[in-house]
Amino acid sequence: MAIDSATLQRVTAQLYERCLKAIPDDTRAALERAETTETGATGKHTLRIMLQSADAAQQGNALLCTDVGIPVYSIKIGTRVQFDGPVRAAITRGFADLVQHIDPPILKMVTNPLTHERSHAGKDVPLLGFDLIDDADYVEIVCAPKAMGTGRWEAIDAFVYPTLAQIEKFVLDTVLRAGSQPCLPIVVGVGIGGTFDHAARLAKESVLRPFGRTNPEPILVAMEQRLLEAINAMGFGPMGTGGAASALAVHVDYAASHGFVPVAVCLNCWINRRTAARIYNDGRVEDLGW
Repeated sequence: MAIDSATLQRVTAQLYERCLKAIPDDTRAALERAETTETGATGKHTLRIMLQSADAAQQGNALLCTDVGIPVYSIKIGTRVQFDGPVRAAITRGFADLVQHIDPPILKMVTNPLTHERSHAGKDVPLLGFDLIDDADYVEIVCAPKAMGTGRWEAIDAFVYPTLAQIEKFVLDTVLRAGSQPCLPIVVGVGIGGTFDHAARLAKESVLRPFGRTNPEPILVAMEQRLLEAINAMGFGPMGTGGAASALAVHVDYAASHGFVPVAVCLNCWINRRTAARIYNDGRVEDLGW
């Protein structure tokens, strides 16, 4: 059997809609933990409001935030997968169909960077990234819409043989510059090494890592902990109201590189928009639960 375009169209649209109306289960649990440990009274109250808002949106089939972002998909294709029909066109049709039928309707967030004209469609949109999974008979699709709050403050720079301290300073400077504007508490993804584009991709994939999945690199485990503690010590707190919960997690990954070392920092707001599913050759669709 083969994966047909109709299934791709339907599943990618469903993933996007779910991103807009519900927070992942692990993110809700992280917000609950943050509320328990938050020392600031206003910050604790703000976290409680955020949790109540998330529940109300899900129960009422409403949008969690009016900034629905632009459609971004990371797609990993198993080497034993077969397709029956176009892939990119199916995902584009899925988003166009969602725009026509989603309730409540979504604002025009796709913007031409040259003219600033806004629409529900545009060049290269949806934005797609592709990779391979050896010997797998499924396609894994992760949807992570990118909105203004976090997208505005992401950063990348290149260093020459940087120390760990230099890398961490760049990450902290990026978060400090953003302040409370990315809708705290945030999730921070960091990509180290490779080339310019690869570091950015590592950061994007890192910010989407499910909570509780331990980094296999001991050096990075320690770095993640130091960065998380330092960010939460900044005192911005939930939505900038002050407190200890400025970040829910910091996830770091790396790739081998030359003497030049790009470092990228990617952010996700408190909603932590990300959904994922697998479509198998036999037509099965598996919800990955985040």
